[in-house]
Amino acid sequence: MSLEQEEETQPGRLLGRRDAVPAFIEPNVRFWITERQSFIRRFLQWTELLDPTNVFISVESIENSRQLLCTNEDASSPASADQRIQEAWKRSLATVHPDSSNLIPKLFRPAAFLPFMAPTVFLSMTPLKGIKSVILPQVFLCAYMAAFNSINGNRSYTCKPLERSLLMAGAVASSTFLGVIPQFVQMKYGLTGPWIKRLLPVIFLVQASGMNVYMSRSLESIKGIAVMDKEGNVLGHSRIAGTKAVRETLASRIVLFGTSALIPEVFTYFFKRTQYFRKNPGSLWILKLSCTVLAMGLMVPFSFSIFPQIGQIQYCSLEEKIQSPTEETEIFYHRGV
Repeated sequence: MSLEQEEETQPGRLLGRRDAVPAFIEPNVRFWITERQSFIRRFLQWTELLDPTNVFISVESIENSRQLLCTNEDASSPASADQRIQEAWKRSLATVHPDSSNLIPKLFRPAAFLPFMAPTVFLSMTPLKGIKSVILPQVFLCAYMAAFNSINGNRSYTCKPLERSLLMAGAVASSTFLGVIPQFVQMKYGLTGPWIKRLLPVIFLVQASGMNVYMSRSLESIKGIAVMDKEGNVLGHSRIAGTKAVRETLASRIVLFGTSALIPEVFTYFFKRTQYFRKNPGSLWILKLSCTVLAMGLMVPFSFSIFPQIGQIQYCSLEEKIQSPTEETEIFYHRGV
């Protein structure tokens, strides 16, 4: 059966799905467990996975890559020198969700994060006049963040669509409210301190991004996420692991948005003091946009690399109800992006 035919009954499901063979281990999970990468290796790996061309990889190409990874003996080792296998790993990791083996929608693949977020962060940090011009960038920023966090988070638990929709709506509403506060304060009180005007939006953007992660992925802490041994066998579902996954992702987002928003503000502060700015005041927005894109271009792979995709937790620290027999002292869980 071709992938297109299969998708008619199970949309987004790829070759090598979990329910096809009982002993099957999702290739992406196998990769992240096997590759105990250092921070530098994770960073270099993410620079490849964040290549914007990964957004446009065809379904047929992904299916062929997955078939190669599931059938080729050399693919059992992610460190294989075979160029075809390396390219297959890249396509699989960049486009397929490790928990469900489903395709990640193109607009929410990790490679699409920077092209969407950089201009939106720039607009959200730009002083604007009028309620609509203030709220709309924040709504788009928070809505995309919430969808990205939810889609790329852990999906090993069961959840009703209504539950997820309500959480998404709450995440967008609460983080948007936090994001627009500095703009409304500036419009009403006309803050004059140069650093207050610059740091206040950064502080609230950091809080909004953290709130967005916490709200959109809170079900992982409530319902628990799958924990596995080193062979990828699920031992149970843990709320403790779910809480740890959310906290790690929240911390990485704070680093990402805090740094990406602060660097352009620092550059523009000093740029305004130069003779060039006095002669070319319009160049300020070009500089700020360029700094935002460059800062996020560096910080996105950096923040995604701070914690491993497959995290580890001590078996003894999990809930007592997880009684699966294992000799492992450390258990694995999918953190999500």
